[in-house]
Amino acid sequence: MEQAIVSLAVERISDLLIHEAVFLKDVKDQVESLRAELKRMQCFLKDADRNLEQDARFQNRVSEIRNLAYDAEDVIDSFILKAAYQRGFHGIVKRFTSIFTKPYHLHKIGLQLKAIMTKLQNISENLPAFEIPDDGEGSSSIFKVQQQFRRTYSHVEEEDVVSLEVSTKDIMTKLMTEEDRPHAVVSIVGMGGLGKTTLARKVYNHVDVRRHFDFLAWFSISQQCKPREVLLSVLKKVLSPSNNDREKIEKMDEIELTRTLFDALKEKRYLVVLDDIWRSEDWDILKPAFPRGRKGSKILFTTRNRNVASRADSCNTPIELSFLTDDESWNLLCKKAFPRSKMGSQCCSEEFVKLGKEMVKKCGGLPLAIVVLGCLLATKQSVAQWEMVHKNIHGHLNELPHQDRQYGAVNRILVLSYNDLPYPLKPCFLYLSHYPEDWEIPKKELIRLWIAEGFIPKTEEFLMEDLGENFLEELIDRSLVQVSRRDYTGTNVETCRMHDLLRDLCTKKAREEKFLEIIQQPLHEYDVTLAKSMLRRISIHPSERNFVYLKGEHPKLRSLLFPQNVEPVEFHISKYKSFEFLRVLTLQKGKCSYEEWHVSAEIGNLQHLRYLKLYYNNKMILPRSIGRLKNLYTLYIKYCYDIVIPDGVFKLERLRHIVIKLNGTLPLYGFRLRQGFTSKNIETLKYMVVDEKAAENNAVLRWTNIQSLGMAFTRAQYMKPTLILLAKSQRLRSVSLSFFDVSHLDLEPLSQYYHLSKLKLWGRIEDEPHPNGHVLKFLPSNIVNLTLCTCRLRQDPMVVLEKLCHLRILHLQQAYIGSKMVCSANGFPKLDYLQMSWLFELEEWEIEEGAMPCLRELKLADGQSLRMLPEGLRYITTLQELNLIQTSSSLKERIKVIDGKEGEDFYKVRHIPFIHIDRLA
Repeated sequence: MEQAIVSLAVERISDLLIHEAVFLKDVKDQVESLRAELKRMQCFLKDADRNLEQDARFQNRVSEIRNLAYDAEDVIDSFILKAAYQRGFHGIVKRFTSIFTKPYHLHKIGLQLKAIMTKLQNISENLPAFEIPDDGEGSSSIFKVQQQFRRTYSHVEEEDVVSLEVSTKDIMTKLMTEEDRPHAVVSIVGMGGLGKTTLARKVYNHVDVRRHFDFLAWFSISQQCKPREVLLSVLKKVLSPSNNDREKIEKMDEIELTRTLFDALKEKRYLVVLDDIWRSEDWDILKPAFPRGRKGSKILFTTRNRNVASRADSCNTPIELSFLTDDESWNLLCKKAFPRSKMGSQCCSEEFVKLGKEMVKKCGGLPLAIVVLGCLLATKQSVAQWEMVHKNIHGHLNELPHQDRQYGAVNRILVLSYNDLPYPLKPCFLYLSHYPEDWEIPKKELIRLWIAEGFIPKTEEFLMEDLGENFLEELIDRSLVQVSRRDYTGTNVETCRMHDLLRDLCTKKAREEKFLEIIQQPLHEYDVTLAKSMLRRISIHPSERNFVYLKGEHPKLRSLLFPQNVEPVEFHISKYKSFEFLRVLTLQKGKCSYEEWHVSAEIGNLQHLRYLKLYYNNKMILPRSIGRLKNLYTLYIKYCYDIVIPDGVFKLERLRHIVIKLNGTLPLYGFRLRQGFTSKNIETLKYMVVDEKAAENNAVLRWTNIQSLGMAFTRAQYMKPTLILLAKSQRLRSVSLSFFDVSHLDLEPLSQYYHLSKLKLWGRIEDEPHPNGHVLKFLPSNIVNLTLCTCRLRQDPMVVLEKLCHLRILHLQQAYIGSKMVCSANGFPKLDYLQMSWLFELEEWEIEEGAMPCLRELKLADGQSLRMLPEGLRYITTLQELNLIQTSSSLKERIKVIDGKEGEDFYKVRHIPFIHIDRLA
């Protein structure tokens, strides 16, 4: 890990030599010498990574080097601030500071660098000689990591537990027994890493279970149970509220939520899963919200504590998961350690088998440990490398008391897997510790934070975002991170999460290695006091109030992280110099505020800021000083009603991601594209208003790296010339187009968007019958995810859309004003999800046999004219879920089962495991 920290310092110095060379002058040689010495230390630290069982003196040397690297980073960052000040913002300031202050600052930095060099040289005298790698390839370069990433990742989703059949059957029997009593709880009990959550999910998603219950909900509890969040989450799911209702629900206190949820569930046969519940007291608080319900309603627990399960329901014996047998353990290890693509015939070698079976015994039958060990061994392709892993595990266990050896082996395997990570991946892994337990981590956010922190190196071969995605895939491939959701392509990661045991390791290592610390806000308190002794990265986890009052000082603070929606109260940048080195900052202003938020002009003093995220539910006014944030990579703003953005934002050349959008509304508005905004680094840009001036500006040709783009056109005629220019952007994957007027749109340029996979069209589209065919015929054939909103088409869009052979997700929202819609046989060959809402005129929907053969989920909302579901639904055997929200009462009545009597159309949906009909039915 220290190698990664030194590497970051080297990168900062290299950046300084490139961008601030004019200000260095007399100290340039000292800066270059420091860089060379730190690179020499990287070689030593690489060796230290391989030799972890060293004495305390050796470890002290490693810590000293890490601390000196931090000191060097402080000197460099401080100098950059001075250089920014010397540059000034007016000529007279620049001349004045150049005459009187620059020599002093150069002298001071020279002394500081000399002191660090002296300390490093003293350490060097006691270290063996190492060759300094060149900048192209070597231990400190990213070359070898890039080579690893060129392999193909299959990421086949598979169960990591190989013996679930008996337990699955037992749990399903208990869940589907129709006990007529309140609070019938079924519990899965076992130690961490045994597969409780995996088993619960398998049961929860089983076809028979989803068909048996009227309503299902899942919530992860974790050690810090927040009852209000649990109640709110389940209530939102059972009611499927509109945006207005959602706001009302979010304002309810815990008592109101309990009462409302009780009323919503009392007529349903429900299954609610509470995953990883630790204390009986947490269930005692939640229990009043769950009624008897219809006969057979159940609560499913997963817990490590058998007493919690027994106290919750003494009538149901908890199902305790057993450890895997030796044979089961070996089979699971083989799946992970011997991928067919890596070792070929070697997987049958006696040496590998002998070592593997000895090591897998140390896992004690714990699936998580076996999976992590297997993924670690998969990276080792020689017997000698396997022997080294075996030696590390066995040697550590001999030092432990006998009673500690089972979990000691598990912990050792997890530590070994962490130690085996290439050094650039270690800070990326430790950074995950700042998210709360069981948190669903968005991939895009995570990678942008990694970039802001400096964890992703700049290379000519890879964009930083692409390399960051490769880093995440490597962590997943090693089973240190789990995929939570795939995106609309079905292959790329959208969100991920960490197993509790791995997160425990992550937080422990982050603290031990002085990388990041978590501050848990005391319950019922606002205050969080910063201190100079704290680590450079701080993640604040709030109490249930979600308000934080920051006090104290922390002059070396680099990252202030609020992973949850938290409002920092009294956050005054100008109050003290605690934030001048900040690289990452997220801020939210009060949810219930009605006044304008004038973001403090002092934010412009945060010269090192690379990632800025702002939330506000009213008008937001950004200061002109934000144009001074020359190092900003990501600007993410979510607002309501209005926003004022100074021109200086669009002159920030390092900006890679600009996301400025209305909260919870359609992107029909945005910021005005400024003349001269030609950043070559920009990859995400949304949502911007394209007016006449912007339409004439060919600056978009310079956006060679643009991947995601959102535009709102003030006139339809501005769209075609802009789309023609953008068609040359080879990396463009996602486009959102909205338009204000109702003129005829020429979508022909879209046919040239060969790389586009996601498209949204928002606004009225005139589609009178035309000799050239349907207005949508120019949609690119490679589209995977399509949204048509408020288009109000008169011709049936399905005629064209069903021919898009790659389409997997389709949203139609007020997209069609006709009365009949037809989905033809063999149409929509890959469609997985279909949502149709606000189709107010639709009376008849026909689905021919053979249409939509892969459809898994269908959602119909806010359409009162459709009187019955199409006959063809019964042919779609893949359909797993049907949601009906505010549809006509006749449609609902025809598929209901009341007192055992089936509605006349129930045969059309009988095969669908999960049918949700809103409470207005």
